[in-house]
Amino acid sequence: MNGLAACGGIFRDYLADHLGSYVTNVENGNALKAELTRAMLAIEIAYQNNRKKLWLETDSQLVVKACNSNTHVVPWQLRQRWKHCTQLSGSMDFIISHIYREGNHCADKLANLGLNVQDLVWFNYVHTDVGVSH
Repeated sequence: MNGLAACGGIFRDYLADHLGSYVTNVENGNALKAELTRAMLAIEIAYQNNRKKLWLETDSQLVVKACNSNTHVVPWQLRQRWKHCTQLSGSMDFIISHIYREGNHCADKLANLGLNVQDLVWFNYVHTDVGVSH
């Protein structure tokens, strides 16, 4: 079922300090599309900012599977963009790992903020509704 969906992500350095975060609305979205969009945006933003290392944590086991060459879980509408992102991540020191939903609290709060935006919004600061913790 498609409806309202959004995603958000946080970039942190090796000390877990906030580098930036993003939110966006996912048109005609569902949970899988939002999780895949979150991952694709993280890869694209890292690549555009010349980040050579990216450790992507996600609470979606399907996203981890998709990153590990199981692209059949990626809906056809996202497949070309997904393939492009896998090429980008191949040029990085890239790791993906599963994190339990409880460990993804800040990204979930960002996703809630994304329901109220039209386009990608970048925060250079820790948004007050999120309160990024270490």
